[in-house]
Amino acid sequence: MSAITLSDHEFKGDLWVFGYGSLMWRPGFEYVEKVPARLIGEHRALCVYSFDHRGTPEKPGLVLGLDRGGACRGIAFRVASGLRERTVNYLREREQTTHVYREVMRSVWLDNDARQRVSALTYVADRGHVQYAGRLPLNEQLRIVRQGHGRSGNNRDYVLATVKAIEAEGFRDAQLHQLAMMLHDAHPLHIPAVTQVEDSP
Repeated sequence: MSAITLSDHEFKGDLWVFGYGSLMWRPGFEYVEKVPARLIGEHRALCVYSFDHRGTPEKPGLVLGLDRGGACRGIAFRVASGLRERTVNYLREREQTTHVYREVMRSVWLDNDARQRVSALTYVADRGHVQYAGRLPLNEQLRIVRQGHGRSGNNRDYVLATVKAIEAEGFRDAQLHQLAMMLHDAHPLHIPAVTQVEDSP
């Protein structure tokens, strides 16, 4: 559960990456397989102020992180062993621009026939970082998301794209869906019937 070092990637074998936010709909790296997966012990939350991709220090946005407690459904991507180092370097450049995340290995359970457990690279919110927002009221989340715009685009699109990716996997995240409906104002999202509901802490 400690931060990864390059030496950890020198051994042979495929790399698993767990995506729970924008990686679900824009991984940005090559993979040979993607499988719905579940991580236990941390949950998806809009708990990180964005000073770069979806906001600025003057007008921050709000992006997802894994925060302690509960569980999180997402996608596990299997990366071929020959692309391990390239993929890790890409993810560090993308996710660690301000070092608000801790780069960790976590056990995730794959939603496949074997129901296997694998160790996957993922990014967890650093609670000691100045950009850690904690648990904000929904109205405050709405205010920040509406103002946020960074080098990867506006914050609203980020939230709506993540909700769409979650729906495509056949489940829902209650708080994110509520925020998405507020962002749509008079045009709420059509939320299809789902069989499972995202765990909350």
